Amino acid sequence: MCGIVGAVAQRDVAEILVEGLKRLEYRGYDSAGVAIIDNNDKLLTSKRLGKVQELAQALEQQPLSGGTGIAHTRWATHGVPSEINAHPHLSNNTIAVVHNGIIENHQALRTQLQGLGYEFLSQTDTEVITHLVHHELKTSETLLAAVQKTVKQLEGAYGTVVMDKRDRDNIIVARSGSPLVIGYGLGENFIASDIMALLPVTRKFSYLEEGDVAQISRFEVNIFDTNGKPVVREAKEANVSHDSGDKGEYRHYMLKETYEQPTSVRNTLEGRLLGTELNIDTFGNGADDIFKNVQHVQIIACGTSYHSGMVARYWLEELAGVSCNIEIASEFRYRKSFVPKNSMIVTLSQSGETADTLAALRLAKEIGYTSSLSICNVPGSSLVRESDLSFMTKAGAEIGVASTKAFTTQLVGLLMMTLAIGKHHGMSVEQQNSIATSLMTLPSKLEEVLALASSIEDLAEDFADKQHALFLGRGDQYPIAMEGALKLKEISYIHAEAYAAGELKHGPLALIDADMPVIVVAPQNDLIEKLKSNVEEVRARGGLMYVFADSNTNFVSDETMKVIEVPVCDDIIAPIVYTLPLQLLSYYVAIIKGTDVDQPRNLAKSVTVE
Repeated sequence: MCGIVGAVAQRDVAEILVEGLKRLEYRGYDSAGVAIIDNNDKLLTSKRLGKVQELAQALEQQPLSGGTGIAHTRWATHGVPSEINAHPHLSNNTIAVVHNGIIENHQALRTQLQGLGYEFLSQTDTEVITHLVHHELKTSETLLAAVQKTVKQLEGAYGTVVMDKRDRDNIIVARSGSPLVIGYGLGENFIASDIMALLPVTRKFSYLEEGDVAQISRFEVNIFDTNGKPVVREAKEANVSHDSGDKGEYRHYMLKETYEQPTSVRNTLEGRLLGTELNIDTFGNGADDIFKNVQHVQIIACGTSYHSGMVARYWLEELAGVSCNIEIASEFRYRKSFVPKNSMIVTLSQSGETADTLAALRLAKEIGYTSSLSICNVPGSSLVRESDLSFMTKAGAEIGVASTKAFTTQLVGLLMMTLAIGKHHGMSVEQQNSIATSLMTLPSKLEEVLALASSIEDLAEDFADKQHALFLGRGDQYPIAMEGALKLKEISYIHAEAYAAGELKHGPLALIDADMPVIVVAPQNDLIEKLKSNVEEVRARGGLMYVFADSNTNFVSDETMKVIEVPVCDDIIAPIVYTLPLQLLSYYVAIIKGTDVDQPRNLAKSVTVE
């Protein structure tokens, strides 16, 4: 999940490329590099270990000029983070390549190319692309033809950009698995992994499809499909805000995005609920006919999105009257599974480009799922384009690696999907109205939760010296406990586990001592008395409790238990409401721990490799 930017222009592009990388740094920040062909047809490069800012500083000291260039910010797969392993990679100081993805047959290609006399300087799989293009150019009339021959030899995933210092009028791009978007300017054109990178220079974009290879010059973009035939990919104007990638007044993107959740939810609800009536066109043309026939829902997701799918299973089976499975995409795609009659596949992804989720969708179509729905935050992404129906969460750009508003807006979309399916499976009009009314109260409830930030910040001080934590929940709060544990792991590096509270006596109680804080999500519901018993089990063993509960539960703080009072809300929206305190807790613990909140170690966003 690396970030790629490329440009062919009359003006100097180094600054454009670096600004693009800064906007893509959520995709990887192990190293960064740029290659530019100057006006004398010299290939100039600069690479730095670490974040994009290191590269920016290097270019301030030693500027590179030229109108054709490519740039890359890396999340390391093959080879440790280092300047040698940083992209762009060169062949014979002639060909330069940047790449996002994994070349699975790189070792065989490396051996083949070494036999042809090529010397490898890095440990990366990407370097084989560079040398292979150089080799194929020996028997090809154009760089385009050489790249087309090259990609047919690659196994795995790639979004790659290639340039040749002998042809500074063109760059060649190829896409298989990893996303690439073309940006159209006036007398200049661009390429990037994400439109966010190019918003400072253009608002007109088209997306490459699977297997596409394109030749980009200042005045032309020519796209060819996997068979080498010319194709047209529709270019559209983006309506994303230019400043959506700015932190504004906030210290971190994650904090900004946490506080944006009431607005994001309002935006996601707008036009979708007309009074208490769901606008079925929200999901696309013909949605109602598809939902009418759904008897089973298979949800596929990864990471945070997986937790939102787990909540949806409770909703779908209890309220919509259909069976539901939820599975991690990387597991689903590699096993033989049973396909129930009239099954719909639902994919969840912030980016719409998550490699395993996308592969699972394609597999589901092959094995007999009758329809597909994606719930996604990026219009035009691969998941959206390849699904029958789609629900666009309107969270806005999410830059922080730890997902916040993408998660809560996914839950809003899933609850609306529950409404859409449920009305065909016995959900009463009263139930439908009740759910819709609850959803409309959600933004104000989230604002009430955010008002608790200072008390949660005080709470976080107790975690300064802790290395482990346990999260507990029951029913549809169990996935929320899992999400809370994930957040704490992601950004504070504290080992955190989550359990359904009823499982305590089946092993986890062995972990409980004074150094193991236990965080409980406990809204007033049918399971609250059971949960109180689980809490007592922990207290009896010396555990320190932190309970997020509403006033109706009658939890009382004492020496062994701190109670944070969460606003009373309807049961159906409680999983969304109780998510925010856990996000804030993980944030403030990370601040105390001194970690890099927005760019936690070893992680990146938009996982476009397996």
